[in-house]
Amino acid sequence: MSANVRIPTILRTYTGGAAEVTAEGSTLAEVIADLEENHAGISARILDDTGKLRRFVNVYVNDDDVRFADGLGTAIKDGASVSIIPAVAGGC
Repeated sequence: MSANVRIPTILRTYTGGAAEVTAEGSTLAEVIADLEENHAGISARILDDTGKLRRFVNVYVNDDDVRFADGLGTAIKDGASVSIIPAVAGGC
């Protein structure tokens, strides 16, 4: 399965500035592994040291938050859209 992955500005240094790339995989974990294979270092920004999604990184598959689906096991259908969105925090 091939997915279109939207890359946030902060991670575009890993994709040569590309805002969207394609990645292969039938699950989100496989898509992230394929991203790492083609854009070395990017998975460390998405996954923590235990291999889980980082707490402050939100990932959506076709606009559905994977935390409310199967997480890294979320199925990826051909042509799916995957969005990686770092959480924004701050305030006064």
